[in-house]
Amino acid sequence: MARGVPLEDEARGSARHGRRFDLDDGVARLRAGDRAALGRAITLVESRRAGDRPDADALLERLLPFAGGALRVGITGMPGVGKSTLIEALGRRLTAAGHRVAVLAVDPSSARSGGSILGDKTRMPELAHDPRAFIRPSPSGGALGGVARRTRETIVVVEAAGYDVVLVETVGVGQSEVMVANMVDFFLVLTLAGGGDELQGIKRGIFELADLLVVTKADGENVEAARRARAEYASALALMPPRSPEWRPRVELCSAVSGEGLDGLWSAVEEHRAALRATGAWERRRGEQRVHWLWQSIRDGLEEALEGHEGVKVRLRELEAAVRDGTIAPEAAAVEVLAMFLGR
Repeated sequence: MARGVPLEDEARGSARHGRRFDLDDGVARLRAGDRAALGRAITLVESRRAGDRPDADALLERLLPFAGGALRVGITGMPGVGKSTLIEALGRRLTAAGHRVAVLAVDPSSARSGGSILGDKTRMPELAHDPRAFIRPSPSGGALGGVARRTRETIVVVEAAGYDVVLVETVGVGQSEVMVANMVDFFLVLTLAGGGDELQGIKRGIFELADLLVVTKADGENVEAARRARAEYASALALMPPRSPEWRPRVELCSAVSGEGLDGLWSAVEEHRAALRATGAWERRRGEQRVHWLWQSIRDGLEEALEGHEGVKVRLRELEAAVRDGTIAPEAAAVEVLAMFLGR
């Protein structure tokens, strides 16, 4: 590949030969801070085209030695809690302090097109124009818990590109957000103060995964209500076993508008990292996450292979109709499909 060729022209040339990303030149540009190369690399790993998978795997293998150094933070919360507003305020503080921040914001997907409904670059206008930040909105594509299918691989890509803080914003709160906790180092849950029982606003499963719970919009007339909510949440947290013996989750107040609480929030993230690293729990957790995603990738691959099996597809449509009509049990239909797929 000749030097000096624009990346877009290079990509078109690669596409004509069945490739969408030139590994040697593209990786070099990505490592040098070329944002166009970074965007193109993420597009490749997010691709659902079967023909792109070998190139995506080769790219990830090439980038893996340069990844792993970032602090990965998952951020979730109910709709209206102000996730994007807080992320922008926090991200601006982090870049001002010298960090390079990547935001992987997973949007709800359009039921018809599969594309993103929300645009995080428009919801984080200042951070989007910050040269030390990179925002990547991705449609969830119906993936469990709103987690984009290749989000974990995208983390590897942005880390290899030199981003030392990765913030993963998820669609909302639900049991399936456990997938986020299995790809980040620190799980931050945002909630609001409101009338009635504050604990009804969050599900127990997510509550147990939180490394930090933050009551947002703690400003103006909301301050007293936020303080009461913090006390209620703190009492509830005290009754639950911690996620790891090295760290006891706590509750903080925060206002993205005034900036109050943002420094305390980030201090908690850094304290958590220091506590887990001191005992070796940090690397153990990352190792467990890698094994988790090994099995998740196996399951994904088997599902793709099953859906792509021509003989199975025809019979599966018939069995789906039979299951829908109640003429065959789902378990029996599954046994038949698997037997056909495995050639038994």
